[in-house]
Amino acid sequence: MLTSSNNTEKITIPTPKIIFFDIDDTLSRNGEIAPQNKATLEALAKTDIKLVISTGRSKPILPLDILALLETDVLDAIICMNGQYSFDNERVISDYPLSSQQTATITELCRSSDLVYKFDSATHVVWSDEHDWQTTYHDRIKSCSMIDPDYCHFNTVYQCSVFFDEQDQKMQDIDFIKHELKLVHWHDIVGDILPIDASKARSILDVCAHFDVDANDCMAFGDGLNDLEMFDLVGYAVAMGDAKPELKERADFVTGTIEEHGIQAVLNHFHID
Repeated sequence: MLTSSNNTEKITIPTPKIIFFDIDDTLSRNGEIAPQNKATLEALAKTDIKLVISTGRSKPILPLDILALLETDVLDAIICMNGQYSFDNERVISDYPLSSQQTATITELCRSSDLVYKFDSATHVVWSDEHDWQTTYHDRIKSCSMIDPDYCHFNTVYQCSVFFDEQDQKMQDIDFIKHELKLVHWHDIVGDILPIDASKARSILDVCAHFDVDANDCMAFGDGLNDLEMFDLVGYAVAMGDAKPELKERADFVTGTIEEHGIQAVLNHFHID
């Protein structure tokens, strides 16, 4: 299954120099990479195409199977925390920490809304208080998860996630732009608070410069709203079959879901292997 946004049945494109992949619901389902996607990455790693992860996940909670692909040189780099931090096997490529003023503003906004929130550093996810996501979803990362509402005042952090008690409680009354911030939802009841200029696209430009590649010569696969800027930047943007409708509208191509081997459909269609 592969459709083009311009309804052209037969399209040829140059082989991309870098392919950027989101993780959750693009490469992986329920935190584990699909076997066919792992095999595809391993096959692509034998070509000249660079393979880069582009995810909203914070560095401490990157899946172990994804990190293993970086360690074995299947992946060339990882962009995480919605473009706030990018790295390869040797060094940090770019990072954009929150300023003390930004962390203070974010903390006040969350507290005034009486919401539990967490800040992400390069090594820890740090919560303002106990929350179901902290006590259950993050059980597997207890070594890097902690409760410390003052952590952001004394440590470098890159983004904040806020957790809503009800699906319709989404800080709708807050003018984030006034504070030069934005709220990006990646779940019905969870969103990331970031600087207004933060995006996966910013770090994609950094990674492209690192590898001396033009973003127009790149392809990206994604499914969520935090992929919008990435889709606007790269030459060829592919939305998964279960992607958000807003993302499909911005995609050059829409493919199938993970279970429908959506990534493979695109690569096979364009003879990228």
